[in-house]
Amino acid sequence: MPSEKRKRGRPKSFTDKPEQNTNQSIDRAIDILESLASKPGLSLSDLAQRLDMSPATTYRTLNTLEKRRLVDLKPENQTWHVGPELFRLGSAFLYRSSLVERARPIMRGLMEATGETANIGIEREGQIIFLSQVETQSNIRAFFQPGTRTPLHASGIGKALLSCYDRARIDQLLPNARLEQFTMKTLFDKEKLLAELDHSRRRGWALDDEERTHGMRCVAAPIIDFFGEAVGGISVSGPADRMPDERLAEIGNIVRGAAKELSHRLGASGAKVNGEDG
Repeated sequence: MPSEKRKRGRPKSFTDKPEQNTNQSIDRAIDILESLASKPGLSLSDLAQRLDMSPATTYRTLNTLEKRRLVDLKPENQTWHVGPELFRLGSAFLYRSSLVERARPIMRGLMEATGETANIGIEREGQIIFLSQVETQSNIRAFFQPGTRTPLHASGIGKALLSCYDRARIDQLLPNARLEQFTMKTLFDKEKLLAELDHSRRRGWALDDEERTHGMRCVAAPIIDFFGEAVGGISVSGPADRMPDERLAEIGNIVRGAAKELSHRLGASGAKVNGEDG
């Protein structure tokens, strides 16, 4: 009998055993990069201690990464940081995504129409990851570095996406009846959150009402793709005093319109875009 055709990209000796097909040195390098991304400015000893690695191994890995410009050493205080090449590699993911590419002009228009910072994000592993941002010129403004993660239930984009999901998926993403509370306004009771999601679904936009950060509001709407699925969200964020109750409906309709335009650019059509099903 002919031998089974191996999958492309795998060596002839490949066996589907993850523990046998990983590279410890690469694992260590990735651990270091993740640590520096979450907490910049760590010393060699701090990194070694955090990762339970010997200083010698940590230094060899750092030295290799530095030669490839994936990390930088600040000589004045001997601390390590992510390097410019890591940003370039990470940016390849953003440019690969037609979502980000097509969203930029719409985000710019959204910022100009509302006067607040425009954001775009997607859901991954039960959290929102911010992909891109167009900042307002106001002195006080929201800022989310690309790659920043935030919980679904305490995020405008998160609630906009949850409003598009069925109950089974919501229960999978938010399995607990009580959710993490960040401020006095966080909807940490799941049943109350579900009621809010129903309201968001009907009007076509969602609100983070100082639920993640005190004094900051976010209005968001879901982005729908060619298949009718919610693939991300677009929002504006700013200080609550610049986004008072009397402006929310106006801002919500502007954000909803921006999400609708972007959805259509991604091939969405029909009455399911942004709550148009009534």
